[in-house]
Amino acid sequence: MRSRRTTDRPSATVLVLAKAPRPHRVKTRLCPPLTGSEAAAVAAVALTETLTTIGTVPGIRRVLALSGDLDRAQGTDMISEALDGFTVIEQRGSDLATKIVNAHLDCGPGPVFQVGMDTPQLTAALIIAALHELTVEGGPDATLGPATDGGWWGLGLRRATAVAPVAGVPMSTSSTGTDTLAALRSAGLRVSLLPALRDVDTIADARAVAAMAPHTGFAALIRTLIDTESPPDPRNADLSEVRTAMASTSSDKVGWSGVAR
Repeated sequence: MRSRRTTDRPSATVLVLAKAPRPHRVKTRLCPPLTGSEAAAVAAVALTETLTTIGTVPGIRRVLALSGDLDRAQGTDMISEALDGFTVIEQRGSDLATKIVNAHLDCGPGPVFQVGMDTPQLTAALIIAALHELTVEGGPDATLGPATDGGWWGLGLRRATAVAPVAGVPMSTSSTGTDTLAALRSAGLRVSLLPALRDVDTIADARAVAAMAPHTGFAALIRTLIDTESPPDPRNADLSEVRTAMASTSSDKVGWSGVAR
């Protein structure tokens, strides 16, 4: 059998779609038992974990499509440090589906692989696998990473313009994943499915994801906020334990055959 070769394509982009983690505007399903500030701290660490992981993959363009003012967010310094090497753009659109479409087009021409801020357990290996699918000759037109709640955690497109069918998909429902898959396939795209991941939306999710990745900064914060009787107020915390955990678990940069080093 002839092996599939990587095509000579423009450098791939890994796109993060995220909200600035401000109290009472992110992770509201964690409240109660968490306060608005504590939930924002969880969002800040989850975003930082994601950015840090993407930063270990060389030879790619890194883009954060942001909604909100990062300067007024929780964990601003920590997030800013993790954004080294990223281009930050503003989200465009009145609804989530339109924002997703516009973010892909703004990153074009492709390939573009998008993730969010709800899966701090994301690994470089998963990103590399998705990018390989999108750049290898004869590979699929799209990749989709389903989430266990019925949504999806990752969307990759070989050509950014192929994102158009997503505009008609209702977001944040229990069928968003299957609806997105159907829309892509109805448009004639060949779609490869990635492993399923669990989003962090509820306290149960947060505990489960922390258990899956116990040595991460995310897990350290969840232990501090949930598994102690008197957690510190994250508004006054410097998140030093979280930073230490992130530094100790940050992997060496890994290569992949899909992009130039």
